[in-house]
Amino acid sequence: MSSKRTAGKGAIVPGGGPNLRFPGYDVLDTVDTWDAVTAGVVLARLGPPPPIRFFTLAEQAVGAALFDQLLDQREGPKIPVLELVDARLAEAITDGWRYEDMPEDGPAFRATFAFLDEDAVNKAGARFHELSWERAAEFVQAVQDLSDAEEQWHGLPAKHVWSLWTRYACAAFYSHPWAWNEIGFGGPAYPRGYKNLGPGKLEPWEVPDRVNREPIEIGAMIERSRREAARHHGVE
Repeated sequence: MSSKRTAGKGAIVPGGGPNLRFPGYDVLDTVDTWDAVTAGVVLARLGPPPPIRFFTLAEQAVGAALFDQLLDQREGPKIPVLELVDARLAEAITDGWRYEDMPEDGPAFRATFAFLDEDAVNKAGARFHELSWERAAEFVQAVQDLSDAEEQWHGLPAKHVWSLWTRYACAAFYSHPWAWNEIGFGGPAYPRGYKNLGPGKLEPWEVPDRVNREPIEIGAMIERSRREAARHHGVE
């Protein structure tokens, strides 16, 4: 019996809201076109997240709150980014390189999580994961601002700390089918392949982008809005 479902039925995006950019799109509607091994790997990501093996309990709390901030995961369902990053570090599956002025990735995560918690306690009187969304965002923004200015944060180049956090966070987030639904990604191309190549040419299973703006443009708009709100509330 085919596992193909009616388009859009049961489609999930992070946060559980409607898919405003690609309404009705569900990458799992094309699961029958994937080879068995690939389908098994992808579908396993929809199951319970792997157990934590690398991070301590304290680090889990900081990491979960940080990754939620970086990816704006405020409401469920959430992609289990912390667990996916933890699995990589437990298996020593890194990017295969590191900045010479940074520790190895595992120790670097431990150190920077501790620094973030330390800043929260010293400046806000609470652990990082205990802060309100808005207050926690200020501490994350502070690291990004130091990164933009190419300055140090707790003796480490903030630019390289920011790179570490965002590289792992984005790799984990965009490995998940819910994120694929949100961006209209067609999933594995093997053995199906693509035939309609070129701007504006869609495959039969693809859905047009209702927003029709480049991700960088949208990100810039969001960043400007956040900075204006921060100035209005006197946090910059």
